[in-house]
Amino acid sequence: MAKFAANLSMLFTELPFLDRFEAAAKAGFQGVEYLFPYDYSAAEIKQRLQAHGLVQVLHNLPAGDWEAGERGIACHPERIEEFRAGVDTAIEYATALGCRQVNCLAGIVPEGVSQAQAQRTLVDNLRYAAGRLETAGILLLAEPINTRDIPGFFLHHTEQALALFDEVASDNLKLQYDIYHMQIMEGDLAPTMERHLSRIAHVQLADNPGRHEPGTGEIHYPFLFQHLDRIGYRGWIGCEYKPATTTQEGLGWLDSVRAIATK
Repeated sequence: MAKFAANLSMLFTELPFLDRFEAAAKAGFQGVEYLFPYDYSAAEIKQRLQAHGLVQVLHNLPAGDWEAGERGIACHPERIEEFRAGVDTAIEYATALGCRQVNCLAGIVPEGVSQAQAQRTLVDNLRYAAGRLETAGILLLAEPINTRDIPGFFLHHTEQALALFDEVASDNLKLQYDIYHMQIMEGDLAPTMERHLSRIAHVQLADNPGRHEPGTGEIHYPFLFQHLDRIGYRGWIGCEYKPATTTQEGLGWLDSVRAIATK
């Protein structure tokens, strides 16, 4: 059975960020992920990971001005140097935290930039990041995201992402497959994950509509969890959802998964 990681950017948000590590461990999560570690020192975060026996599963490369609505800069032709500096920062943190993979958010295509320009920039940036991260022993991921929640986001379909990865031509670049985003954009979840299993290094989940916990929407998660086991997925599943009430009250789905696994 795959292991579940709490996304601390969305779960336990009633607590200060550094206190969420303890809450995740107490809830039974083995690992954690989140958007960014960069507002804190690596030493602070490492202490929380070690104190609570957690694995740092994933964080993102620096992604521009998040508060201003930026969602990545990897497709921005005028910000290549900023992107590359961010790769160095991500390597520093990931190395200190024992994090074996980082995700690149492609970003929203800037006004005045063509799709072709954005793609050329993204391919070049991914090739650069994949090489630098490989040297550091860290896997690079990239993630398609739905354009309903983030209009204009460049990378938004599985096949589009994999074709772009072929152009990058690096063995150190894999797909982060977010079930919620891909349900919105293309559906056909189980066959897609099976067809591209060898290229998927990380899975994230939330239900649709609402982006709440499994069992609150249309996605049949009991089937998908069994399917992932059957096809041999052994990576982490990041729980990147917005609790419908509180994180703790909404964890019944995880208890059910564990109960099935122990039978």
